[in-house]
Amino acid sequence: MNDVSEGVAGQVVVIGAGPVGLAAAAHLVERGLDVTVLEQGERAAAAVRQWGHVRLFSQWSELVDPAARRLLLASGWTAPAPDAYPTGHEWAEAYLEPLAAALGERVRYGSTVTGVARRGRDRVVDAGRAAQPFAVHVDTGGRHERLTAVAVIDASGTFGSPGPLGGDGYPADGERAASTRVAHRIPDAADPLDAARYGGRMTAVVGAGHSALTALVALSTIAERVPGTEVVWVLRRGGVGSAFGGGDADELPARGALGRRARRAVADGHIRVVTGFRTASVEIVEGTVTLRSEDGAVVEGLDEVVGLTGFRPDHSFLSELRLDLDVRLEAPVRLAPLIDPNVHSCGTVYPHGAAELAHEGEPGVYLVGMKSYGRAPTFLAMTGYEQVRSVVASIAGDHEAAAKVELVLPETGVCGGAGLFDAADDSAGGCCTPATPQLIQLGVGGGRASSC
Repeated sequence: MNDVSEGVAGQVVVIGAGPVGLAAAAHLVERGLDVTVLEQGERAAAAVRQWGHVRLFSQWSELVDPAARRLLLASGWTAPAPDAYPTGHEWAEAYLEPLAAALGERVRYGSTVTGVARRGRDRVVDAGRAAQPFAVHVDTGGRHERLTAVAVIDASGTFGSPGPLGGDGYPADGERAASTRVAHRIPDAADPLDAARYGGRMTAVVGAGHSALTALVALSTIAERVPGTEVVWVLRRGGVGSAFGGGDADELPARGALGRRARRAVADGHIRVVTGFRTASVEIVEGTVTLRSEDGAVVEGLDEVVGLTGFRPDHSFLSELRLDLDVRLEAPVRLAPLIDPNVHSCGTVYPHGAAELAHEGEPGVYLVGMKSYGRAPTFLAMTGYEQVRSVVASIAGDHEAAAKVELVLPETGVCGGAGLFDAADDSAGGCCTPATPQLIQLGVGGGRASSC
């Protein structure tokens, strides 16, 4: 276990004022440690607000970190009804914003982290490295500064790096040129602007996760109201397979219900499905968009494309650190085998904390929350809460608490790894050990939290 509590005295820097970053700060405050939270946006939970119209899969009782709850209650906060399902906006306004307010001046907004390194050492230098504190480079309103930190917790998420349409992991030919016609945000059926953008027009939804299902339901709702609305669901996998989720077998009822609604929308004829389509190019033809696959198949006559193909971590500002990252998932190397989407698709992820999130080459740095999962598509918010509880215990030198990681994941009711995208099996049976549904799934495209 990495213990930095006996190293250089000073603050812990948390990057990101989202659900997991603010939870980390609450745990640090509770342990009497100095903390600064750096948030690029002008308000707390800036990323959550971008998908705020989406209702989460989990109840309020499952969406509040325990240390954050204790801090909030001490400030006079009134907890929302525990059995209600909030939207992203409601989560931000009723919990995350008050939590940031309770943390006070510890949270700095408009602060973009441009680099993290060992003070006076680039990644090549061995001599005296471990004894040096971290230098966190920050741009705030055009002013650059360096903060000194005893530890760094990166909870910046992945929302800012959506996956491209291109089937090989890079933007498809012409994708950037067609960027005004390609959105990476789930449509809001109640928003007049979205109703005007997608109503009476043809839209392709590219992706197979819960974000894509949420988009399909939203667009089918618009189709019911606006004649002439057409939706094409484009999947890379060879068949729909388990894309609708586990239905009644899902231990998060709201998540199962989403899959059932999407399945009905397809059955009712609101959505046309195209499978085995790996996009190679995006072309503008006489004012409409054409998607062309690697094998020459086309989806044409489109007005809009909604790309929900996952998200990726941005490690560019950590390039001078010696991170131990898995070569496939870009997740911490000890965590990666536990979350590999080629293997895990339901409640089979083992409990993990500071030990799995630590980097042997760089003690004191932790990637937490959605960023810790790298490119893995299914992250649970309370996984992040347990991560930061363990990480903060480790930073504080409480090794016993750090090692006691307890986490129960809800079964999705879906078998088979998400990485097996060519599988056409449509089984929806359960496959995991029964578990109490206490966690939410974040991943608008999961990465964003529309699949909560």
